[in-house]
Amino acid sequence: MHLVVSYTGENVESMPKLTSCILLMRPKQWIKNLFLFIPVFFAGEIFNLGKVCDVLVAIVAFSFIASSIYIINDIQDIDSDRIHPVKKYRPLAMGSLTVGRAWVLFVICAMTGFGISYFLGIKLLFVCILYFILNIAYSFGLKNISIVDVFILSIGFVLRVKVGGVAADVATSSWLNIMVFLLALFMAIAKRRDDLLIKNRINVDVRKSIRGYNIDFLSVSLGLISAVILVAYLMYTISPEVNRHFETYRMYYTTLFVLGGLMRYLQLTFVENKSGSPTKLLYKDRFIQITILLWLVSFYFLIYFKDTRLFS
Repeated sequence: MHLVVSYTGENVESMPKLTSCILLMRPKQWIKNLFLFIPVFFAGEIFNLGKVCDVLVAIVAFSFIASSIYIINDIQDIDSDRIHPVKKYRPLAMGSLTVGRAWVLFVICAMTGFGISYFLGIKLLFVCILYFILNIAYSFGLKNISIVDVFILSIGFVLRVKVGGVAADVATSSWLNIMVFLLALFMAIAKRRDDLLIKNRINVDVRKSIRGYNIDFLSVSLGLISAVILVAYLMYTISPEVNRHFETYRMYYTTLFVLGGLMRYLQLTFVENKSGSPTKLLYKDRFIQITILLWLVSFYFLIYFKDTRLFS
């Protein structure tokens, strides 16, 4: 089902209310919740149907909670969204949905998400509540503080991974948390760089925290974080703990695809200036899609075919 997202001020009234509500929930952003599968994947349990089903249910719960946060953000950012070249087409910014209806939808999403989380277990509910509180604080002020804003967004992805681990009853290692945090921080910084380019183009701050950034600082930060990500992943793959767990020392082969993905993202950021939405890049960029696919295939080939003659 393709939702129309190209409404303008001239035909706002023609947008169906249901469509506006769905767009306000940002279902395209739910792809981020696939991070919940990371603990199961790295534990080698991705083909365990019971654990996968538990994670799928957790994804449904977390998606509703995340949507409630998106709604709060849109309510808080109506004025700034109206001057943004892309965000001005969001339902609240262009007036296709009232703030009152948005608050009702917020309550429905939050209650649905927390209700499902409760039935999945108190521990999972606790992590979801922690994510919710952190993001409410972000929406009501912390997003205006430079550096703090990107750190909170990155912690949100770590909590996604924690939810997936709790749902599947799989432990999340410190290495895993570190890599997820760094990757999310990398993408958040690239997004801030894109915001800064928009500010320079329209001469208006699209968010308050952007005042604490400039192109040089963000570019250096991207280079620094990408290097740390690569080193952290390489150290993860050659660590004795991982080698014992997967019973192979060849996991470092997969570093090739991590490097390729990082270089492609840097190319999109510095050469093509297309780092505005990591989600859109994941949907549209074939190079990144193929890189992720090859990484997945190589990772599991090394795990499940480590005893073949190919590696003898």
